[in-house]
Amino acid sequence: MKTVSPAQLLLMAAISTAAIAPAFAQMNAPAPPPQKPQGAANGAANESMRSQRERRKAELGQAKNEGKAQAATAPLFPNATRQEPDAKASSKTLKALQEVQEAYEKQDYANAVAKADAIAAKADANPYEKAFAYQLAGSASADLNNEAKAAEYFQKALDSNGLDNNSHYQVMSNLAAVQFGLEQYDPALKTLDRFLAETKSTDPKYQTMRGSILASLGRNDEAAKLYKDLLAKNPNDKKILMNAVASLQQADQYDQANALLGEAYKKGQLTEAREYKALYAGYLNSDKWKEAVPVINDGAAKGLLPQDADLAKAYMIVAQKAYAEDDTKTAVEMYAKAAPIAADGEAYLNLAKVYSYQGKKAEAKDAAQKALDKGIKKPDEARTLLK
Repeated sequence: MKTVSPAQLLLMAAISTAAIAPAFAQMNAPAPPPQKPQGAANGAANESMRSQRERRKAELGQAKNEGKAQAATAPLFPNATRQEPDAKASSKTLKALQEVQEAYEKQDYANAVAKADAIAAKADANPYEKAFAYQLAGSASADLNNEAKAAEYFQKALDSNGLDNNSHYQVMSNLAAVQFGLEQYDPALKTLDRFLAETKSTDPKYQTMRGSILASLGRNDEAAKLYKDLLAKNPNDKKILMNAVASLQQADQYDQANALLGEAYKKGQLTEAREYKALYAGYLNSDKWKEAVPVINDGAAKGLLPQDADLAKAYMIVAQKAYAEDDTKTAVEMYAKAAPIAADGEAYLNLAKVYSYQGKKAEAKDAAQKALDKGIKKPDEARTLLK
């Protein structure tokens, strides 16, 4: 570390300090599961419902589009180890199942749940009928924001073991997602690991979900490794990148996190304020303020970093670190940028102190007066500089 003179030490003690939160403390929590279990427009459950509707129509000889029916039954998990059951809906129950489906499609979710319960409760209901009814009840419960009930129904659908592999494993992934949302992290991981073991799926969205669960369990080293492996296979996936960075930071592997973000920055992959903040905060937290400066300036110049108190704090930290290394030119530049956009006059006061140390009395007085005008905790310090 560079030697600092006694005079500098006194000035540094007088200069008010700013603190910056860990890069992702408030701006990028681990990503939620990639699929929402509700029947929203693009949800996995809704895709399953459409596929099953086409399959039922085909079974009844009512399919208007044979190609669509075949697409609905195309294997989504071709490497699955599970042997698909032969059970299908009986002729006397098929109409009742269709009524549940219709109620669900009309968003009459409470009615769909009631009808599904009635079917599943029948003594002669076969595994397919029970599983399908429970699946619909689970999706409807999720749309009613009753996640606990949705998890219960999805589990019953799996236990009934009557669905084809497409629906069975979509129910399983939905169950893991709901358990995650309920903060039942151990059950969620168990469900997802079972899903991955049985389907042999290599789809990155499921590994991303697994990383989220691991991070929520505090198993950050494992989550970081998982995301890094995913990123190596999907180098242009920014969501995976940001998850990898978050997990590395939570695992106290800041240098690796900074390296990933820095490389992405050089490639032009960072396009959002939170991404720039994550990078410059990572540099500042690692005492690499010189690397932070061009990132901050670039983000501000592009309008990605708003002229607000957060940016002012970043400028002030750079100024403080620069001054500690006797780079008064950068310290003045950064305090001058921070002062107009800071929430109070502390940046102006710090700027006045640096000017005073440099012997620039006129500039020091001007900055001190602006500090008083804007408001500071210790106005006497500014008044001293006005004498």
